Amino acid sequence: MTIEVRVPQLPESVADATLVSWHKKPGDSVVRDENLVDLETDKVVLEVPAPVAGVLKEIRLSDGTTVTSGQILAIIEEGAAAVPGASAPAILAAASGATAAAKDTVAKGAVAKDAAKPDTAKADSVRPDAAGGKLSPAAKRVAEENKVDPKTVAGSGRDGRVSKSDVVNYLTTKDAASPAAAPAAAAAGLAAKAPAQFVPAPSARTARAEQRVPMTRLRARIAERMVQAQATQALLTSFNEVDLHAVNELRARYKDPFEKQYGVKLGFMSFFAKACVEALKKFPAVNASVDGSDIVYHEYFDIGVAVSTDRGLIVPVLRDADQLSFADIEKSIGNFAARARAGSITIEELTGGTFTITNGGVFGSLLSTPIVNSPQSAILGMHKIQDRPVVIDGQVAVRPMMYIALTYDHRIIDGREAVQFLVTVKQCLEDPARMVLHI
Repeated sequence: MTIEVRVPQLPESVADATLVSWHKKPGDSVVRDENLVDLETDKVVLEVPAPVAGVLKEIRLSDGTTVTSGQILAIIEEGAAAVPGASAPAILAAASGATAAAKDTVAKGAVAKDAAKPDTAKADSVRPDAAGGKLSPAAKRVAEENKVDPKTVAGSGRDGRVSKSDVVNYLTTKDAASPAAAPAAAAAGLAAKAPAQFVPAPSARTARAEQRVPMTRLRARIAERMVQAQATQALLTSFNEVDLHAVNELRARYKDPFEKQYGVKLGFMSFFAKACVEALKKFPAVNASVDGSDIVYHEYFDIGVAVSTDRGLIVPVLRDADQLSFADIEKSIGNFAARARAGSITIEELTGGTFTITNGGVFGSLLSTPIVNSPQSAILGMHKIQDRPVVIDGQVAVRPMMYIALTYDHRIIDGREAVQFLVTVKQCLEDPARMVLHI
């Protein structure tokens, strides 16, 4: 009995997806719930599992195809077993109405790709490289488009995982030639009485290579949202600085018992999330958003936390952050970060949010002006902690200081509210008891 594998129902906010890569080829055995193919949306990568066990009889759509909900991706022969040594049938044409020439091109490309791939009964969602690392779906696509052997690319990720940026960096450097010797006769040819002439050394690069790589759907979506925010909101940034001495003392004093009791480390983000909640309660306009000619004041606190991944920046949301404990916040953020980098975070976890926190300090940023995550109206930027001399009670002391920045939509948030919001965050962090007493 043949079973159709279809594109799953996409969320309302996602119109279509891009077929990134197949993990099986026609003729391979599949088991129920085994991932067959990755679909990339503008938010997450979706896995399409096998509905039944059997043999992958036919692939209808090739890598790079744009698909919508319900489209047929492949055909599985339920209960069948793969025949050892049997040649796999060619991949059929991707789109209905394609010409015979296009069909022939797709089939030849699929056969050539299959011939280069090892014949395995089961493929992982990422492919091993020579060093034992793995190849992400985005990296695999770029490598195949540019005919790069993944075994020659060194992975910079965890356990040697090869990311898209690793492949792009490899492509931009592989054509670099060894430096040529500067010509010794250049100076000798000058006239004895002529003024000295500067002769630049020849470039060590014989070829100035360029690589044109299409934006991923996530990167394109990020670009769209950033431009939208700049074009539709009156953005302004205010700054302050925070003395994190008290927070550091608390973390040092309770680090071990906290981790022992809750199984997670006590980080800075939970302090900042709690401080922002206290400030948002005092200044509800910062937690509001513009909808047409209306201002929507949110009476809940869904805090987005920006997470950097190989595919780009995503913002999972801490729902009802005011009701979460410090341990709940630290566990949620750690879970979000791990699943975001593994590509397993859900669209529902990325939607909504009334306010966002982003931490450029983990990358060494001392100061920045973050862009609001539209349709939200404000975002807090954290930065690098540096020991700096400050004056306390007339005495100079060295303290761990951080600059904080609030970018906000000046249409609904006045400068007074923005500045006082930052002052409230500063007060809560410099005297954490305020967050316990809600003062």
